[in-house]
Amino acid sequence: MTAEFRIEKDSLGEVQVPAEALYGAQTQRAVDNFNVSGLKPWPAFVWSMAAIKRAAAEVNADLGLLDNDKAEAISAAAAEVMDGQWREQFVVDPFQAGAGTSHNMNVNEVLAARANQLLGDKLVNPNDHVNMAQSTNDTIPTAIRLGCLWRLDELLGVVDGLAAALAAKAAEFDDIVKSGRTHLQDAVPVRLGQEFAGYAKAVERDAARIRRSAEGLRRLGIGGTATGSGLNAHPKYHAGMVKKLAEITGLELHTSDDLFESMQSLADAADFSGSLRTLAVTVTRIANDFRLLSSGPSTGLDEIRLPALQPGSSIMPGKVNPVMAEMANMAMYHVMGCDTTVALAAAAGQLELNVMMPIIAHNLFEEMQVIIGSLRAFTEKCVVGLTANRDKAEGWLARNAIIITALNPIIGYQAGAALVKQALQEDRTVGEVAVEKAEAGDLKHISEDRSVSAAEIQAALSDLRKLTEGGIVK
Repeated sequence: MTAEFRIEKDSLGEVQVPAEALYGAQTQRAVDNFNVSGLKPWPAFVWSMAAIKRAAAEVNADLGLLDNDKAEAISAAAAEVMDGQWREQFVVDPFQAGAGTSHNMNVNEVLAARANQLLGDKLVNPNDHVNMAQSTNDTIPTAIRLGCLWRLDELLGVVDGLAAALAAKAAEFDDIVKSGRTHLQDAVPVRLGQEFAGYAKAVERDAARIRRSAEGLRRLGIGGTATGSGLNAHPKYHAGMVKKLAEITGLELHTSDDLFESMQSLADAADFSGSLRTLAVTVTRIANDFRLLSSGPSTGLDEIRLPALQPGSSIMPGKVNPVMAEMANMAMYHVMGCDTTVALAAAAGQLELNVMMPIIAHNLFEEMQVIIGSLRAFTEKCVVGLTANRDKAEGWLARNAIIITALNPIIGYQAGAALVKQALQEDRTVGEVAVEKAEAGDLKHISEDRSVSAAEIQAALSDLRKLTEGGIVK
């Protein structure tokens, strides 16, 4: 042994621990055994566990189970961690022993050591005092819930911000009539503003799904201890913890109506993750549309222009790519992958416990981090600054033979299909062909025994905006 280490003991024997570390033997064993990814716990996981330890110390003191001096020291140490101090002391890889015992003990050991520093004596024990009335099995699922709720407002802020930016573009582009497309083929006209309003509404609905699913996270099972029975916890501990955690965190929280269900099931976490996946699906679709609508510009649709942020090629001068839409795609694919892990891990619970909780926690917090960062960048660097190319949008619409659909009530589907075929073969607009045939008396009214006049054709196709407003064209 060198001076760089100290000897710590646990139930398995002696362990060398870095001399300056606040953590102890069990954390060091986890560091040695689970040298897997090089990743560390997300701040949300550290913050939420510290909140639980702080609340437990105060509740147990109120119940007469923990000495006030010890409780105050533990609470003060936990408050420091919640404020972001001692972050380097939380070192256990997300891929660790089942349930999260190593993470729980990492927190217990750090808080005990720091509490003893504050007291000036080794009075606080990680298991007996910091972990009093607790188990990994009820603290970790509670921490998952609290950690998600901790960043919920921040998450919803960026989602709402994206929806608002899309809605602003919808209003800005409302007068631009363009070709609709279904199956990536020409379809009846839409307004560019209508497309963007659809994007905005989809994101708004995703925000509502997130808010709804987050309500399930407010139901805490803390106090169930090892299996849900509450063994070694005071009968008033569960309700007291929920109340105290609400005070400490400022979050709206509720007691669980079944501690056994709260121990067994991670369905609330899976539900919340699923709402994030649905948002990722929506954002992927929107980003893909942006890439299509801005494609080219010389040989593509070029109906919108995205901000030019970076050179797009190391070999092709002048090339600019839709980098923020591409980033959003990659970020959302990552979120979907995290959600798949959460779903599989939630399904892997057995009997009284789900041992996959550490990876559920890591992936949920990673989903939130990636969504917050990517959507903020996508909104600020792409959506806010994108512009419409009116000339190109209206130019494509002028060549769109499918506007013949507006003549269905006048000449019928079959006659319209024949006009489209002829217009495409002759590379002319369908309006030109229809007027020509009407002037020759070759178009018959579908329900009246007469020819259709050129004036009727021109009137039906004269205001293409009205084709975007529904109803029957007359």
